[in-house]
Amino acid sequence: MAERDTQSRRHVERLQHHTPGDVVRAETTRNVSHVTALGSAQTQRVSCVLSITAESTFWDPTVTELHVKGRIVSETSVASLGQYHTLRLQVGKPFTIDRADGWDSVSKTMLNEALRVDKDGAVAAVVMQEGLANICLVTESRTILLQRLERKLVLSNLVREIDFETPRPLLLASPGFVAADFKSFIGRQAVGGERPDKLLLGIVNNATILHSPSGHLHSLNDVLKSREVAATMKDMRFAREAQYINQFYEMLRKEDSRAWYGPTSVEKVVAEGAVGVGGVLLVSDSLFRSEDTDTRKKYVALVERVTAGGGEARILSSAHESGQRLGMLGDIAAILTYPVYELDEEDEDVGQAAANEVERPLEGSII
Repeated sequence: MAERDTQSRRHVERLQHHTPGDVVRAETTRNVSHVTALGSAQTQRVSCVLSITAESTFWDPTVTELHVKGRIVSETSVASLGQYHTLRLQVGKPFTIDRADGWDSVSKTMLNEALRVDKDGAVAAVVMQEGLANICLVTESRTILLQRLERKLVLSNLVREIDFETPRPLLLASPGFVAADFKSFIGRQAVGGERPDKLLLGIVNNATILHSPSGHLHSLNDVLKSREVAATMKDMRFAREAQYINQFYEMLRKEDSRAWYGPTSVEKVVAEGAVGVGGVLLVSDSLFRSEDTDTRKKYVALVERVTAGGGEARILSSAHESGQRLGMLGDIAAILTYPVYELDEEDEDVGQAAANEVERPLEGSII
């Protein structure tokens, strides 16, 4: 069951970033009408297995379901080809995803990143009450319970379960003053020795006290709905993306021969091997959701060429401000390993947008 849950969760998280043409197959229910012997019409809810081409998705956090809507691609006794249907996918409920042109390296990378537990943007959280504590990591897509303590929370448990060497937010939630008392305890431990403990000081400085109805894990859902927590999660998730796009514009100001943008120019500098070790390729995720298969394959090949040469490829979210700034550059840009001073052809259509960006101060940085 654990293996099935992991596999289902993997596909659920991948489907939130589906590409046109993904065929999803799962067990579902559908209303079927028939006429009784007395001539009256009746509708029955029938269980069946259907395959649809995914057109849109909607995540329903209240019931932990991903709704996938699309047209039916395999006719059955209860559903006709081309009719619309919505599959409701849940963790623990098996389903399959087929892709006509296979699963490319970029799709696999994005999938593995979504499944990585302690990734960029993961926030530490402890929901507690007297005699109970749940230590968790919270990502954009899920909450991972690391340890449940049915006794007083020990600081060593928290430090052992979560890596605080890189500073990260810590949410301490409880009814009453339990969370506040624990934060005060961390503070006292941080300065109680011969010299201040930098790790503990970092933990206490990044800790936020929040109210929760109880110390049980389900109470964390109420905590995560708050605007304060939502803003913290968003900032953590996109901090690295903002850092990279700011780095590109800074390079464009200081040494523009090492900063190129737009599809035509970037393809040429990559082909020349100029985005190798120390270089960075920035690509909008929108390019990998193109309805044109050849377009998707082209940018996948570009990413693979850069990484094979020792460069770094970062896929930026078009839904965030950093990805939108990249969109002004034609959805693709590169920081080069060495200067390239002249190309045969430039992307004139995005040149003015980049010039306007360079003229104004860096913005959107959340580092």
